Amino acid sequence: MLPLNANIVRTVDETPSTRTFFFDRSFEDALTGQFVMVWIRGVDEIPMTLSYKNAITVQKVGDATSRLFEIQEGGSMGLRGPFGRGFTLPKRGESVLLIAGGVGAAPLAPLAEKASSVCSQVTTILGARNVDELLFLERFLQCGPVHITTDDGSAHRCGFVTDVLDELDVSGYDRIYTCGPEMMMQKVFGILEREGALQRTEFSLHRYFKCGIGVCGACCMDDTGLRVCKDGPVFNGTELVGSEFGKYARDPSGQKKLF
Repeated sequence: MLPLNANIVRTVDETPSTRTFFFDRSFEDALTGQFVMVWIRGVDEIPMTLSYKNAITVQKVGDATSRLFEIQEGGSMGLRGPFGRGFTLPKRGESVLLIAGGVGAAPLAPLAEKASSVCSQVTTILGARNVDELLFLERFLQCGPVHITTDDGSAHRCGFVTDVLDELDVSGYDRIYTCGPEMMMQKVFGILEREGALQRTEFSLHRYFKCGIGVCGACCMDDTGLRVCKDGPVFNGTELVGSEFGKYARDPSGQKKLF
């Protein structure tokens, strides 16, 4: 389980706060929604979902990601993986709804591309703080209709992805997938629970990992004991009923932090 060296061959600034790092290793057998453990030498090892077979898309939010942003093309990082449970791919002819918030668009964009080749319709609700932070809009548009929301109203509708979701007839979708800030997904969870659609919905969670393979227990969730790194990061909506999801998580020291 030692990290393999990966050289950065190209970087793309997707938004003012997110950057895609393409490397010289391709995870062809990775399932959509799985993650890799990224070792930023001298700083930390953190989980990152694959936004392409050979790339991760990173938001600059802390020490590790800030250091990663300093690495230029030609630099390197360490990679372990891929790990975890990915999305259940839709079947031919099914109708799909994707709900993406912020950098949560990273695992959903490749899912949209796969789904569009077999599904009758792929609809996306894409949300961000503002127009400049909309991530992978063109990738989603190539797969089907997109509903855009921004917190400040700088693009299309002012509001949140849940405002759009509240107005859609979710009974018309065979499968629903979502990824984004946990508070956003908790509100999505509430709407879909009310509509009886949790069984058809998969949530991709982001939590603090240490090992990434289900050994250390750092990402175990109360009261179910589910390990986000091993049993997830993708969960069926029914698995999250009665859990800590949307209420609190834990920081690197194990202390609870409220959302």
